[in-house]
Amino acid sequence: MRNKMMLLMVVLFLLAACPIFAQTTGGSGMAPGEVKFFGAMLGLGLAGGLCGIGQGRAVAGAAEAIARNPAAAAGIRFALILGLVFIETLTIYALAIVLRG
Repeated sequence: MRNKMMLLMVVLFLLAACPIFAQTTGGSGMAPGEVKFFGAMLGLGLAGGLCGIGQGRAVAGAAEAIARNPAAAAGIRFALILGLVFIETLTIYALAIVLRG
């Protein structure tokens, strides 16, 4: 049920955002560069948000693993830091793409 509600919210959000691209008598009102920038910012927001969720889940999993087996804390901590670096790299790549234009 929750997935259906989330899908409905996404569809409603996209339908509400569609008038941005509506045609007027004088043209679209948005230059092609502005549409590209809007898409890039939307992608950066998605990448940043999803990376934040991923990092939170990774830290929670590592904390639970260390709590269950304190002797393996060093290995878990190394894997956690390596995973966080890879997750953060996605956001940095998305930012570089947006700044490159």
